[in-house]
Amino acid sequence: MKISLIQPSRNNLKYLKWSYDSIRKNQGEHEVEICVADDFSDKDGTWEWCQEMMDKDPLFKAIRNEGPTRLGHTILYDRLVNEVATSDVCMIYHADMYLCPGALDAIEEQLKEKTIVSLTRIEPPLHPPGPEKILLDCGIEPEEFDEEMLLTQLERLKSSDKTTEGIFAPWAFWKSDFQEIGGHDPIFAPQSKEDTDIFNRFHLNGIKFIQTWKGFVYHMTCRGSRFADGAKRNPDGQVFMKNRETDEWLKQNEKSTREFLRKWGHFCKHDALMKPIVPPKYDIGIIIKNCTPQLLEALEPWCSTIYTDLEEFVLYEMKEQPKTSFNLSDRIKYYDSEKNNEILVEIDGNTFDNEEFRHIQNLSEIIQGSGEVGRFELGNLMLEIVQLNTYENNLIKL
Repeated sequence: MKISLIQPSRNNLKYLKWSYDSIRKNQGEHEVEICVADDFSDKDGTWEWCQEMMDKDPLFKAIRNEGPTRLGHTILYDRLVNEVATSDVCMIYHADMYLCPGALDAIEEQLKEKTIVSLTRIEPPLHPPGPEKILLDCGIEPEEFDEEMLLTQLERLKSSDKTTEGIFAPWAFWKSDFQEIGGHDPIFAPQSKEDTDIFNRFHLNGIKFIQTWKGFVYHMTCRGSRFADGAKRNPDGQVFMKNRETDEWLKQNEKSTREFLRKWGHFCKHDALMKPIVPPKYDIGIIIKNCTPQLLEALEPWCSTIYTDLEEFVLYEMKEQPKTSFNLSDRIKYYDSEKNNEILVEIDGNTFDNEEFRHIQNLSEIIQGSGEVGRFELGNLMLEIVQLNTYENNLIKL
């Protein structure tokens, strides 16, 4: 198998070196092209190392974002896939992953067009457990990584015929399937929610997801912008991230979450094994009287159009427009404007409470499960359903 591994990285050189060594050690008979994007690393010599590796390894390719700010993996994944990778098969592969022996054999066994294959992650217990991964503490940093322990456990962990249906990194795919839908959506740059968005679009486009339990990576987890300071171990051996999420990550995650809501109309959803769940996308208009600036900010992402009696809503537009790719002047209208949405929700800001907000957050599924054309009450909300057209399939291709 010829495969290109796609690895953006920023100030992550020690993980990148560790990952590179594992790939070359455990790639087997496969021809593996390693494609790295240095995202304006300015602390650890990542680009100098990349230049050195390109001289030494003909199947190591690298590009660099020269700054002055980061582009993020949302953009750089696609540049590597479309402009650098020469293989028909690619794999999104994080810089903090160790490729286990036999992993690429397991991918080759399952991968075909219209299919995406994910390797099973083995992780230290830095995050809650889940049925889609294995928690095993073989180290929280490359300098303490216990390779012998991991390799000893691998045969016990492998399941010769087990597959499940889900998707997460590392995921291998045919480049043609990726390009057919346009790759990652740049509205989520530099990061956050770009993965759920593209997984939803793959799912709607008929892609089959396979997680193989014959192939593994050991994953240090979240060593990019989210937990930039890495992990630590207390005297009792318990492991923790050194600090909370970075301000940079928290700010971008909030922005990307609001963009995801505007695009899809719901929070990120998946089953226990990480298979996407995509509720219908309806054309919803929210009509709110006695509106406040806080209610406008909370409700605007949840609909196609919001009609408000808040006279100074332009102040919200001015503050929020730089944070979104959506044109807010098309989304926010005066209360008395003509209303052409196919579903209308009437809200009184004086009585609006948390229970009603939960109805708004789950409105797609509520309408899908019990909605019919007509006018009816949902708690204190008044709904008028004119038509039940859905538009999620319009979001598949960029």
